[in-house]
Amino acid sequence: METIKIKYFTDKIDRLAYIDGKSDWIDLRSAEDIDLKKGEFRLVPLGVAMELPKGYEAHIVPRSSTFKNFGIIQTNHQGVVDCSYCGDNDQWFMPVYAMRDTHISCNDRICQFRIVQNQPKIVFEEVNSLEGADRGGFGSTGKQ
Repeated sequence: METIKIKYFTDKIDRLAYIDGKSDWIDLRSAEDIDLKKGEFRLVPLGVAMELPKGYEAHIVPRSSTFKNFGIIQTNHQGVVDCSYCGDNDQWFMPVYAMRDTHISCNDRICQFRIVQNQPKIVFEEVNSLEGADRGGFGSTGKQ
């Protein structure tokens, strides 16, 4: 088990915790009240910074209910926090775009994260053809 140092930027959000055996993703919360107009972009502060272990990164994605509840989409579709983003002021944010007028309250769960090991170092070997079975190209499996 890894130990990760975490700094909270506010006492207004719940502390991070696993949802009892239901997922290995951990919810993140808005660290402030935010009003967004349709078409507006905003970095939503998540109220935490962490020192991830060397060789690990965090992947931040919306919760399944984020769009339904708030009408926002994450503009980069997935945030990646690498282990070098670990300073005292390196608060995590979720970049969002509002698809409707909306309000996010401080402590609302708006996204989730998991920590994964970095991709191993790889070497690319250029070839004229590949040995795997040909599936027919992109979108070749048709409609189900």
